[in-house]
This record gives sequence, structure tokens and C-alpha cells, in this order.
Amino acid sequence: MGKASRGKRQRTRDTAGQWTAAGAAREAHRLRDLTQRCLAGNPWVQTQLASNINNVVRELHSVLLHSNLSDVIGRSDGLEGEVAWSMVLGKQGYRPPWPQAAGQAAAWQIREIAKLLRQAEVLIVSPAAHAAVMAAAATLETADISTLDRDRDILVRTGLLVLPEPVVVVNRIGTLSDTRAFGWQFITQHQTLPTAQYPGVLVTTFMDRDGPVQPAGWRAAVSQARSSGNPLPPLMPDGMYGMRGDACLAEESTEMLADLSERHRRLQKALAQASQWRSEPVPETGEWAGGRVGDPYDDFVGRYMFAFWRLITQGVTAVGPPRDAPGAGAGADGTEPSDPDVRVIRLAAPSPRPSDPVGEKRVYHHRWPVRMHKVRQWYPSRQEHRVIWRGPYIKGPAGAPLMMGEKAYLVDS
Repeated sequence: MGKASRGKRQRTRDTAGQWTAAGAAREAHRLRDLTQRCLAGNPWVQTQLASNINNVVRELHSVLLHSNLSDVIGRSDGLEGEVAWSMVLGKQGYRPPWPQAAGQAAAWQIREIAKLLRQAEVLIVSPAAHAAVMAAAATLETADISTLDRDRDILVRTGLLVLPEPVVVVNRIGTLSDTRAFGWQFITQHQTLPTAQYPGVLVTTFMDRDGPVQPAGWRAAVSQARSSGNPLPPLMPDGMYGMRGDACLAEESTEMLADLSERHRRLQKALAQASQWRSEPVPETGEWAGGRVGDPYDDFVGRYMFAFWRLITQGVTAVGPPRDAPGAGAGADGTEPSDPDVRVIRLAAPSPRPSDPVGEKRVYHHRWPVRMHKVRQWYPSRQEHRVIWRGPYIKGPAGAPLMMGEKAYLVDS
């Protein structure tokens, strides 16, 4: 939870210029440095975050007041407010007691974001790898991401992932935001019912200040902030999400995971009804070729990050410095050295599948993403089954066009 919204309208994205690892690496570092400078002490950012926190906590509190929470816990002494704060800030790593005002929580969030930007390794993802992650994320359910084991599944403890282009997300109240980057850091989550602590991951989303959706109100806010001497950062903090990282659902049955996902959807539908007062119709026009990602259940961030972390632990990607041009450390034009601190996530050539018949060589003319799927793997040393994930990965020859979209079978006579 904690998704900000600004109701931005779309405009045509800039398709001129080719994506290169070296260019993307330089741009990622530039964006991080500028964001750090613009974030500190910026009242516009704190006001935006405080407004977002206030809306989310108030709407969650309203839903809890109309639930059977009091019957479940056997108390009716206003615990709903405390639970609402724990479900929002406790999941993000905020230690109780809860703040007295949203501004206090927003100041804490800014400190956490500043720490993230200082400590994070910068990662960039190639367009092909990004497409594979998007395809894999679309196959996941909400409960699937609670099978995450942060110590096993996340190679980089603190990271800032800058996407090759913004992803336009339509949230549950119909507003648009263009996500350009994700940051993550390990935290301890604090919950109220029951009082407990869990190892978790705090994910921060950043929208593109100058991205593909630009309503008049947003342009005016950007202009006013700049004229006041406190310009908005190019990576504008948009939302913070707490994910459990202790594989708490790894051993649960498929039926249980499906039931938990359905409960999450029911909660999100109730929250959508509670937030109708600030909803907006989704614009039907726009020329942005990348399309939109619907996020009615507020789980796109978790699904994308889970798929991304799985992708870079599959052994089918190369993690290393940019290498767009011959020569160690050269940039795309061969003149500017690349930054050794940048990690490039690109798709590596897939290894031969052992199931292919010996002596036969299949010839593929496209690449396509193989979806993620769960299997119960038997571990003889432990004498037990454990749920593990396979995929996502890209199948097909390097350099071939990436084939996306739904699949259909032709029945003909």
C-alpha cells in the first residue's frame, strides 16, 4: 500500500534514439544524483507523501471499521486505527509507536529514501529482460510473492533499478502514474495482530517527473516547485511497499495461496469503494505505444519485483558492467568510460534444453518468455518437499525478435 497518484494524462513518448547499456548506465547515475540533491528538505515532496499516507490510512481505517475485526479480536476499543497504521507503516519498517500525524510519517519516509539512494547499487535492465519480467509478473498471483525468501532470492540487498522506459500504471481509483525506477532495502516489519516482527523488503517506486503522462495540474506543480527554489526530483517518490521476505507461504498448498489471493482482492475492492471520493475516470485517449498496466489490486509492484529478483537468480542473465562497445570500460561511443559501480541486467543466451532429442537441432526464429511456475522439489538430504520457482527465462536464439502477447491455437482441417 502507499501508492501515490497524480492523475496524469498521456503524451507521446520519445522513440528517437536507441537504448544502449552504457547510455542507460550514465542516465541512471545522473537521475540518482539529481534526485538525492532535490530530495533533502524538499517541502513539496513531503507534502505529497503526507497527503498520500493520510488518504491510505484513513481509507483503510474506514474499511476496518465496517469489518468484523472487533469480533475477531474480542475488543471494541478503537484498535482499528492502530491496525491501519501497522498495515501501512509497520509493513514498511516503521517501528511503533505510530506517528501522531501523516507529516511525521512522511519525514521518516524521506529519510529512508535518502538512505536508499546513498547505499543502493544501481542496476539497469535491458528492454528484452524488462519485457520478460513484465510477462512473468502478469502470471503471478498476490499470494505468490509471499513465497519470497529474501536471503536466497535477492542477490543485491540494497538496489535501485532504473527501467529502460516508464511503465504507465492505472491504480485502483483510475489515476495514472509512470513508474521509472524501483528501489529496495532490507527491513524488519512490525505488525499488531499479533504483535510480531518479520524480515521484509521495503520497495520504493519512483515516477518520472518528466515522463509520458503530464496533466496540467502536475505541470503547474513542477513549475511552482522549481520557481520556489525546491525543484521536484527527476525520480519522484511515488509509493512504498513492504514485502515479507521469510518465505512465509512457501509450504502452503496451491488452494491456500488462491484463497489468500482472493481475500486480498476483496480487501482491495473495499478500499477502492472507500476511495471513490478521489477517483478519476481513466483517459481513453493517448498515443503511448507501451500501453498501460492495470493495477486494481495494488500488487503490480510486488509482482514485478518478485519476477525481477527471480530472473537474475535463474542463471540466464548476465550481471556485470556495461559493454556496448569493444574495449574494457568503453561507453557506447567508445569515448566515455563506463561506471564500474553500475550493474547491467541483460539476457544471456539460454543453455540447451536437455529434453531436446539427441542429434536433432531445432531452429527458432523468435524469442519468447517462458512463464514462471511453482514446483514441489524433493530434497533427499532434508527428506522433504519444498516449493521452488522455475522461470522466467527467454527461449530462442540471441538477436531474434522477442515475441510477446497472448497465444492462440489454430484448428484447421
